[in-house]
Amino acid sequence: MSESKPYVWYASYGSNLNKDRFLCYIKGGSPAGSTRVETGCKDQSLPIAESSFIFNYPLYFAEEAAGWQSQGVAFIGLKHGEEFLTYSKKYLITIEQFLDVVKQENSGKIFEIDLNEVKEKGSKIFRHRAWYGNIIYLGDDQGYPIFTFTAPWEQAEVEMKKPSHNYLATIIKGLKTDYTKEEIFYYLQNKPGITGFYTDDELARVIADTES
Repeated sequence: MSESKPYVWYASYGSNLNKDRFLCYIKGGSPAGSTRVETGCKDQSLPIAESSFIFNYPLYFAEEAAGWQSQGVAFIGLKHGEEFLTYSKKYLITIEQFLDVVKQENSGKIFEIDLNEVKEKGSKIFRHRAWYGNIIYLGDDQGYPIFTFTAPWEQAEVEMKKPSHNYLATIIKGLKTDYTKEEIFYYLQNKPGITGFYTDDELARVIADTES
């Protein structure tokens, strides 16, 4: 590890749970199941560590992402509580890479943000109407801060939207590195945007199809 490069953990909870999909943000390219092409980071070095992680904000699916069949994508709500368990995979990357990933998730828009301020305040909105314009501090691990990003709005302000099979399969493939298919089923079953949109049989089929 180069000590001249400051590192942070990026905690993913949506399609970036799938490492192959996340590496499109690092190296550029189009993830399986999506029509979107990522530009990649200026520094295309691979993450130097990764691990599973659970944090206490609620997962939900909303909006309509053009690259994912114009269907819902993952967000976390802003209410923190021990009753909320969101499964995550965190990657140890440089601060420059993290900010490049955030930029790509925000349509390439230029922004400025001080991650020390995010750590001090707990969160920071840098684009008020952007889907992923809010960075949240989730604690530290091994001396490095953990950050993720989500929408600046409250969960109750948006309509839940069903994610596409391709998008959900991308998440499931990422989860399967740490969880059984039964654990994944019960984890996703009651999430807003899944419950009421996917029948149990349909969800089970998507999970089963990722094994092929």
